Amino acid sequence: MTKCGTGFQPVILITRGIGFQPMSQRQHGAAECISMPLAPEGIRTVNRSFDVIIIGGGHAGVEAAWAASSLGAETALITMDRNAIGRMSCNPAIGGLGKGQIVREIDALGGLMGLAIDRSGVQFRMLNRSKGPAVWAPRAQADRDAYPMAVQSLLADATDLEIVEGSVEQLNTTETTTSAPRPRVTSVTLADGRVLRAGAVILTTGTFLRGLMHCGDRQSHGGRVGERASAGLSVTLEALGFELGRLKTGTPPRLHRDSIDYDQCEPQPGDDIPTPFSFMTDCITQPQIDCWITWTNDRVHEHIRRNLHRAPMYSGRIQSTGPRYCPSIEDKVVRFADNPKHQIFLEPEGYDNERVYCNGVSTSLPKDVQNAFIREVPGLRRARILQHGYAVEYDFVPTHQTKSSLESKRVDGLFMAGQINGTSGYEEAAGQGLVAGVNAVRTIRGDEPFVLGRDEAYIGVMVDDLITKPPTEPYRMFTSRAEYRLSLRADNADQRLTPIGRSIGMVDDVRWSRFERKRDDMASINGACRRGRVDGLPIEVWMRRPDATVETLADALTEVEPRIHSTATLWHVLVDAKYSGYVARQAQQIERFRRLESMVLPQDVDYEAIPELRKEASQCLARVAPRTLGQASRLSGINPADVTVLWIYLVGRRSLPRCG
Repeated sequence: MTKCGTGFQPVILITRGIGFQPMSQRQHGAAECISMPLAPEGIRTVNRSFDVIIIGGGHAGVEAAWAASSLGAETALITMDRNAIGRMSCNPAIGGLGKGQIVREIDALGGLMGLAIDRSGVQFRMLNRSKGPAVWAPRAQADRDAYPMAVQSLLADATDLEIVEGSVEQLNTTETTTSAPRPRVTSVTLADGRVLRAGAVILTTGTFLRGLMHCGDRQSHGGRVGERASAGLSVTLEALGFELGRLKTGTPPRLHRDSIDYDQCEPQPGDDIPTPFSFMTDCITQPQIDCWITWTNDRVHEHIRRNLHRAPMYSGRIQSTGPRYCPSIEDKVVRFADNPKHQIFLEPEGYDNERVYCNGVSTSLPKDVQNAFIREVPGLRRARILQHGYAVEYDFVPTHQTKSSLESKRVDGLFMAGQINGTSGYEEAAGQGLVAGVNAVRTIRGDEPFVLGRDEAYIGVMVDDLITKPPTEPYRMFTSRAEYRLSLRADNADQRLTPIGRSIGMVDDVRWSRFERKRDDMASINGACRRGRVDGLPIEVWMRRPDATVETLADALTEVEPRIHSTATLWHVLVDAKYSGYVARQAQQIERFRRLESMVLPQDVDYEAIPELRKEASQCLARVAPRTLGQASRLSGINPADVTVLWIYLVGRRSLPRCG
């Protein structure tokens, strides 16, 4: 169980296998921690064999490695620098609207992100409290140094995981044959000649595939400041027939904390009682620190307008698409010309870190322009920039080439997760990493893919969106993307997903026992609510009133349920009651949705041969090859009439198989 606090030291792990033993039957145990020897130099010599290889040590990579090793697969995590595992390339924060729900879901399924941020957070806030609990979202500012240390410490406790330093330059596959029409990944070749074999490979390369950084008219190759890009993998993917695209992301300047006039800024404190992300964390005991708010103004905007011709996005140096919902300050000034000011969040990067993240002014303008406009911001007159903002372009693999399991359609055993799939954000990457890690192991075992539905999790919404609507700009999760968000709340992630995590082997005995205790406690409270009364009403009805609170519920239960229940459990029961009517109606919608989702489309359908289908529809269906009739109905370019035609044709052709 997680302990509160920080102070974790990263270790490099080499273990030897215990076989495919699921997490539900064992615990993360002690591992042999030794310095990892460099493999002998050689050309295409096989140095090791693994069940699963993960390429990239970012947020998708670490969740994939955690998941695969948790399921008993002998796993290798390949990274250019072991000390960079779990590094926060952009904002040192976890969670937020839509994103916080994903982190809770990762935790409920047995992942590590929630555990890591609980150990390393410096400010915890529950967002959207002015609205209903269905859209509340936890967020935490992290200590930039402590977070990767926490991740590395957790990975060090994982069995069957080896960290390999190196740069992967090539994916090696089998030849295609009549019986095997698609190649299968067999091994990877590193830049130094080492060849590592694997049953499955997961690409979690972030912004490093042919990464190109921009700051004004200056360009440099790299995935982030101080770290080189990877070119060989892009060439390999193209040789294997993959279509690649280019996307862009950006980052703001970092300021020296002692150069900010905080008395001219608005303090933004954390919650008085921090709410942990992980179900396994009892409390957050580390001290909370303030963030700060300030604003741009006309003088800032004028500096930017005068220099737009020097911005790579406007000079033509950057051709790729950036995130619509996290635009650069240049974009904000142009697109929202009538807005006299834009909010800036000044977010400390840690307790002892001298850097402050200037959230809200992502930019790739030249350094001299950044120096000038930053000092026009209230509170930043004396600001000293320690790292200037920059943009980075990188390759990604459009997701019409990917299955719902996140396995490639072109190469068997090759999975992709994170920004390579066109997403942005640590949380979106981590959710995909967990799905890819689980499915890589299930593929090796010959098990059915692990696919979460849109009605089950935000992670399911995200993956389905990626497959049915391949992104043309970096994808970001929002609560508005989920049709069933009343059911997919942050507070009930454990109730929704821990049983699923247990069934696939990700949830260990300690977490499961804790979950069962909470479930039994909730059942006891609900039973008492059916028996007791308040103001003449059954408690279960009275709880739906706006004035019912955790405190009044505890008082109401005193006579019928003398046991003392935790505040967290009472809160979950209360929220369930308040949303019970809405959720019941939504359950009917979910049932209709599941009927469509249960009908699997045969993979040998020749959509071009269905005369009643519009040409646009048949081309779209052939391109994506949807897994179910429900997924087909959500494809861009498919209308209800197309779905009806498809249904009639397939039913006439043969009975549709059902999932499960």
